[in-house]
Amino acid sequence: MAAWLGHKTQPRVMPKVKTHSGAKKRFKKTASGKFKFARVFKRHLLTGRTKKRKRQLRLAGYVPPAHHHQIDVLLPYA
Repeated sequence: MAAWLGHKTQPRVMPKVKTHSGAKKRFKKTASGKFKFARVFKRHLLTGRTKKRKRQLRLAGYVPPAHHHQIDVLLPYA
């Protein structure tokens, strides 16, 4: 249809795979292939938590291997 209207047809290309914008802010891929994330429960109401709990929450968390396939879909270029 576009040919007889005088329009040039666009070459067919594969669609882009988009990165999930929420996931890219929350997860980083390590050199060994694991996914690292910051712990939750560290924003407010910290006076009610023990020193030990707040200290442990500083450490990074890692996504379990059973969920790696889900993060891989969200971060195709990680």
